[in-house]
Amino acid sequence: MRKNSLFTLALLALMVLSACRAQTDGRADELPTLSPVPLATGERLRVVATTSIVADVAQNVGGEWIELTTLLPLGADPHTYQPTPQDAAAIANAHVVLANGAGLEAFLAPLLESSGATGRLVPVSYGIDLLQMEADEHEHEHEHEHEHEHEHEHGQYDPHVWFDPLNVIVWTENIAWALSTLDPAHAADYRANAVSYQAELRALDAWIADQVALIPAERRVLVTDHAAFGYYIRRYGLRQGGTVVAGFSTMAAPSAQEIAALEETIAALGVPAIFVSTTVNPTLGERIARDTGTRLVLLYTGSLSAPGGPADSFLALMRYDTTAIVEALR
Repeated sequence: MRKNSLFTLALLALMVLSACRAQTDGRADELPTLSPVPLATGERLRVVATTSIVADVAQNVGGEWIELTTLLPLGADPHTYQPTPQDAAAIANAHVVLANGAGLEAFLAPLLESSGATGRLVPVSYGIDLLQMEADEHEHEHEHEHEHEHEHEHGQYDPHVWFDPLNVIVWTENIAWALSTLDPAHAADYRANAVSYQAELRALDAWIADQVALIPAERRVLVTDHAAFGYYIRRYGLRQGGTVVAGFSTMAAPSAQEIAALEETIAALGVPAIFVSTTVNPTLGERIARDTGTRLVLLYTGSLSAPGGPADSFLALMRYDTTAIVEALR
């Protein structure tokens, strides 16, 4: 009786979620129409996640009921990733593909089309209030497109939504909806896992706010390799002091004039550190740090660390980055 009640509550919750989802503006792509899949006894849902961060959240929601494959290896930059034949095979075999969406995974569209899996793509960022690129930054990205054979742009919205834990709560809702729709027999389990993980995300959000409050207000300025921390900045009251590469992607190359202008900004603001992702080449950041006498601090942005490392889960990544930012700016 109790199991049936939990199942009913889970379905009601999902119906409410679907109604709320229908009212969003859909700027982070669109959700597909999914139907239950016939699973043999003991068979689990085959789930493909694009990045290790999406995969970690999916595992927290799916638990033991999913068979999870991650496309990008640890340490790979999602902006520059080139897919493999193994990726195409994994997508073709998947019941569902979970992607960040919002333009992050430009490599994904050809894989989906070639495997006929377009209708199985769930952009987990659907419904999030996306940050929009300023007009001058958007124009700047276009100036560099011709310099790169595989250049792409994210469009006008910032895809790095995971740097606000409240956005990741939206991920859990979208993932729970998708898994429950495909595998209704375990809908109550997926929903219970999502609710439990959401409590951890809210605790993380409160902890980050407390830590950032330790930084003097005038020192809450981030200079980063690219504009990956917009949602973090918006949520916790920091400022973007500048970026080595303009825009949301790591693929463009700054000019000498742009580097000089950034160094002048760093000097004028008295910025003590430059933050560079572990997934990008730090050479430019190291040069600017030497020129300005600032520290170079490595952060995890688009990928988790190896198991047992300092950022081997999304929660650990956010704690690591926050601790590094606070220690560098205080």
